[in-house]
Amino acid sequence: MIRLRADAPAKPVEGATCNGCGVCCAWAPCPAGIWVSGRRQGRCRALAWDGARYRCGLLAQPRRFVRWLPAAWTRRAAARWIAAGQGCDAALSTS
Repeated sequence: MIRLRADAPAKPVEGATCNGCGVCCAWAPCPAGIWVSGRRQGRCRALAWDGARYRCGLLAQPRRFVRWLPAAWTRRAAARWIAAGQGCDAALSTS
């Protein structure tokens, strides 16, 4: 079971545009999340709530998680690792 905010957007269908529901990152970290969280299972340490949706902290606040690399580099690498813009890839049921 994962816990998310009640006011988070509902999970979109697989393949649809990401809406910041947070389900995928709360279930397990992506390669970038493994790197910053130091774990392969459970909620990603970089999962961040922005007041309306969940966002990847490596994109939203890269210096908070990776201080030794330029923020622009961290954002580009994280966007690639999380497949930003490719649509929902979480084949998970939220019922």
